[in-house]
Amino acid sequence: MSATTTGAVARNTNDIPWNKHVRQKKTPADWAVDFVIVLLLVFTVVAVLYPLWFVVIASFSNPNAVAGGEVSLLPKGVTFAGYAKVFTDHRIWQGYLNTIIYSVVGTAVNMAVTIPCAFALSRREFKPRRVIMFLFTVTMFISGGLIPNYLLYKALGINNTMWVFILPGAVSVYNVIVARSFFETSIPEELHDAAQIDGLSYFGYFFKIVLPLSSAILAVIGLYYFVGHWNDFMTGLIYITDDSKQPLQVVLQQLLLVAQGTGTNVNAAAQQQAADQIKFGIIIVSTLPLLVLYPFLQKYFNKGVMLGAVKG
Repeated sequence: MSATTTGAVARNTNDIPWNKHVRQKKTPADWAVDFVIVLLLVFTVVAVLYPLWFVVIASFSNPNAVAGGEVSLLPKGVTFAGYAKVFTDHRIWQGYLNTIIYSVVGTAVNMAVTIPCAFALSRREFKPRRVIMFLFTVTMFISGGLIPNYLLYKALGINNTMWVFILPGAVSVYNVIVARSFFETSIPEELHDAAQIDGLSYFGYFFKIVLPLSSAILAVIGLYYFVGHWNDFMTGLIYITDDSKQPLQVVLQQLLLVAQGTGTNVNAAAQQQAADQIKFGIIIVSTLPLLVLYPFLQKYFNKGVMLGAVKG
């Protein structure tokens, strides 16, 4: 017994399980691996952030300095002429208002349709769910095309209205699949049994139990929908002819085309430089609201982006 006890006490400290409160001793190989990982992470961060930073500093730098390659890390010859030309156009503000309305209303409609649909398809006792899911998937890969869609929207009377941005994409099959997988894998079935014992109907179970437990995945899907509506360019370009109803993306594209209009050979270079500055300003104007919104949803995004993943 004493020999056994002595052997247990004299156990090699390298066999002790990892403990975050105990400083571990790293080998040269560990330091080499850590160095490579940090180097790759730094390179990735710089590769992602530098283009955005360059657009920011180029948007209020002297166009001649930008064209000459003199702007790299800090702005040079600060000027806000590009922003002045963008914001003095009243169409910008109308486009902002239209896009905000389309994005908010569209996201609300998307969530109101997608989440109940995903919940219904997640219930095993709902017999037609396989057939409905098959039809959803088929329509995701096979569509009528641009001309049939245009004729359909015209027959429905939604061309040149707000609803052409909302109704055709009311349900995203991908988001339905993600939400359905979340409901199947992350909401215990025992909660439904307990709800039935308490006399809750499916609607009561959905609104009082499922939705409060699904805040993370709801935030992720809502962000996907909002970004999709905010960046929607083709819908306004094809189905909207009234300038007062154009979204921000189409308005910015029109401003850029005007700024890049052909001029005389004498001022062609200067006009192109001014157009480039307006282009950088347009990029900032169109992406700034999303950059401001994302930090408030980041905690939900990090928590919920993998909740609907299929578990092995």
